Amino acid sequence: MAEYKQYITQNQENGSVMISEDVITTIAEHTLTEVEGVVKGGAEVVGKKSWGKGMRIAIAEDNTLTIGCNVIVRYGESVVDVAKAVQNAITNAVESITGVTVADVDVNVCGIVRK
Repeated sequence: MAEYKQYITQNQENGSVMISEDVITTIAEHTLTEVEGVVKGGAEVVGKKSWGKGMRIAIAEDNTLTIGCNVIVRYGESVVDVAKAVQNAITNAVESITGVTVADVDVNVCGIVRK
């Protein structure tokens, strides 16, 4: 059975643009790799090698997004500061690349490791 995919539809002057939840997931996954203090994020945390398995994307009826992600934080870093940095980075990246409003970014800190 085919997996259900959600799309964000943006009406433009000459038609519409549909953005898949997979695009949002990819943006968020790549952004996690750039946040200082994050050792692993998204799919790496849950042991999957495919993108998006450690991310949750919910698209509201008004086309706003709620994004959930799993991260592992480097030992010695402030968990709260790293989580806030993840929230800001994902919000900024998704909004600047897609033009879609991010309502929430939920960060699940799954562990801390020395590295």
